[in-house]
Amino acid sequence: MLCSVKNKKNRVNGEAFEDGISFAIVCGCTGRICRENYEMIYMAIVVSINKLFGKKPEQRYKWEPFEDDAELGSSVYPLVYQLSIGAACRLSWPSDRIVIQVLDDSTDPFIKGMVEMECQSWASQGINIHYQVRDNRKGYKAGALKEGLKHQYAKQCEYVVIFDADFQPEPDFLTQTIPFLHHNPELALVQGRWKFVNSNDCLMTRVQEISLNYHFKVEQEYGSIAFAFFGFNGTAGVWRMVALYEAEGWKDRTTVEDMDLAVRASLKGWKFLYIGSLMVKNELPSVLKAYRYQQHRWSCGPANLFRKLFFEILRNNRVTWWKKLYILYSFFFVRKIVAHIVTFTLYCVVFPATALIPEVMIPRWGTIYLPTVITLLNAAGTPRSFYLVVFWVLIENVMSFHRTKATFIGLFETQRVNEWVVTEKHGDASKVKAATQHSQSWFKIGERILMLELCVGIVLFGCACYDLAYGRYRYYIYLYLQAIAFITMGCGYIGTQRGGKGLRDSKAGNGKARNSKHQGTTTVPFAGDQDTTAVPFSGDKDNHHCPFCRRPRHHHRPSALRFSSSLLSLFLCFFTKPGNRFSSQMKGWATATDYGSDTFNFDLGG
Repeated sequence: MLCSVKNKKNRVNGEAFEDGISFAIVCGCTGRICRENYEMIYMAIVVSINKLFGKKPEQRYKWEPFEDDAELGSSVYPLVYQLSIGAACRLSWPSDRIVIQVLDDSTDPFIKGMVEMECQSWASQGINIHYQVRDNRKGYKAGALKEGLKHQYAKQCEYVVIFDADFQPEPDFLTQTIPFLHHNPELALVQGRWKFVNSNDCLMTRVQEISLNYHFKVEQEYGSIAFAFFGFNGTAGVWRMVALYEAEGWKDRTTVEDMDLAVRASLKGWKFLYIGSLMVKNELPSVLKAYRYQQHRWSCGPANLFRKLFFEILRNNRVTWWKKLYILYSFFFVRKIVAHIVTFTLYCVVFPATALIPEVMIPRWGTIYLPTVITLLNAAGTPRSFYLVVFWVLIENVMSFHRTKATFIGLFETQRVNEWVVTEKHGDASKVKAATQHSQSWFKIGERILMLELCVGIVLFGCACYDLAYGRYRYYIYLYLQAIAFITMGCGYIGTQRGGKGLRDSKAGNGKARNSKHQGTTTVPFAGDQDTTAVPFSGDKDNHHCPFCRRPRHHHRPSALRFSSSLLSLFLCFFTKPGNRFSSQMKGWATATDYGSDTFNFDLGG
């Protein structure tokens, strides 16, 4: 009798201990979500007040337009990397004080030949342009940028403007940014905002647009206003060369050389300025594989940089403790590390676990109120996509699994910590698809199936079924949707499907897939024709067809008054049109450029 009582007591204590552990995990996750939610609300309030009552960048910093060439002085010599060749050559700046440097890090001889020919074409028109290649790819982007600055004509420059190969700045970009640096010697960086020209390609690009718009409109704006510091986005920005050299230039120790440079320059006392009204056209990755590689780099790199810079930031004496706390805690720890881990843990681990352990209940503010506030804050930056917030939540939760893995890889410096795969861009996905009808059948099953995502989706589906049968809190509604999202992405049915046959033909020399000079549009990297001033990017909407199922747009009626019916019909699209799922019928620029492992870097200066 005594023995049975003791066993029963141990069993009760064990159950209490397990419940205590579960409750602690729930409290920890919801507490972290509360802190993150508070920070998001605070940043949004600061940015909103500044928009309504604060000073514009022209009022916070001295800015005067250059009246004539003499005012510029011979030392104002901008240098631009990674700029689409045609856009670089059309930038409005005195021709005797601008040099374009094309840093071609590609491994494809075909691309190298065409880019060199394009540079020669512009050189024949009197443009001061230099085409540079390396015999190795050491350091990837950072290595290419470092190598480009070693040339004598680059050392004469006062400013360096950096653009990735798919960016298309307006001709007045330099005249809008250089005056800030010229009149404010404390400024090291002026950053512009990204404008996504292919956001209508598919559901995945719409989701990216929501996330990145919040990043630019709130996070970057807040950092510029409150601390004159934010993470350099690696493109669409102007650096003062003195600040760049003082911060010891480009380093290839992580895959986020842009963020690394920004932190080091800020620790030297330099200030940054973000201009939200200065937008530069660029392209979002529309292929799931490319998007995953990009997110791995963007999640692994900051975590690894946090590990390398932690003590350096603490020991720094040139900035205030308040700014060091902001960089370490808010900028790195909360946004770059904790956000991914907590999102996945709460929504994809704790929720399913509580469905299996009914004794542990998540407070309603943790299941409804906080997620709703976070979602609304993110969606507020992209009002036109408000009706897609449900899809944004589901897809972001799936990607949080991938980002969490990358974050741990960066923190513990495991094997893939320095993995660099160039993000592939393909122009207008609808026209690529028309040229590559056999793309899905060409894919090997191993290249398309994501086993980890599929396994998580199956587990969530099982938890949803259990909660439907025995649960009390109706978590199965969310769990079923999240399971479908994991399984859908695990099977590769999101984004545009990259063609196999068509891209092999283009690599073999199919000029139509590579060169759009005869299409009357500006494309990357061949944007050299002077008659291509009109750029009908894929951001131009097709107002007659749904961007998800290619049915007539009135099929959804996505207005605020018909939100619920629109959402239901969009759900039905995923199952009723499998062949065209997540595809787009949008008009746009008409080439399918496969960047693969190629990078195109452009300099302005000289």
